[in-house]
Amino acid sequence: MFGIIVSGRLVQTQFEQISETKFLTTILEADNVNHIVVFLTGVMPFPEGTAGQVYFSWPDPSAPPNWQLLGHISNNKPSVIFKISTLKKLNEIDNFNNINTFGQQAICHNAQIGISIEPLANIQEMPQNENPDMYATFAQKMLENFMNYILSFSQTQRQMMPNPTTSYVPLSAVQNWYTNFERRLAQNPNFWKT
Repeated sequence: MFGIIVSGRLVQTQFEQISETKFLTTILEADNVNHIVVFLTGVMPFPEGTAGQVYFSWPDPSAPPNWQLLGHISNNKPSVIFKISTLKKLNEIDNFNNINTFGQQAICHNAQIGISIEPLANIQEMPQNENPDMYATFAQKMLENFMNYILSFSQTQRQMMPNPTTSYVPLSAVQNWYTNFERRLAQNPNFWKT
């Protein structure tokens, strides 16, 4: 019923049916995959009044799969191209709403695509005005502003006046936070929503 295309590879139609409405396939050696096409093969349409939510899970060697909604396919929209390069190596596993969408699995080193057949009324789609790049740009500017603000207060240890009521945070701790936040934002511009 379903197929995927990864640039430079043969069409892949081997989806494992893991429940009545959930299907799963694995993309081997997905390190350099930037886009995928998910489509209906034409062998069988969706049942009347349903469509397929398409989910993506990127391998994380230290965590079980974390399912991220990409979008949907339907009888009226039988194929979609998804950009997955910004979703790679997501380390957050605390989103309990989607971590078990396709069952608890052993830690995987290959990307996975899951399709869940659901009533059209339940299909979630990213709003047209919601652009992940817009969030990334906003967060980047906010982080730069925060760092500039914090750096304006920096002092050497020699310049500091002892004050037992004031707490001090090493600038290196703020820099580490900034670097980690920026990395997580590059991996998934929507990580902060979880």
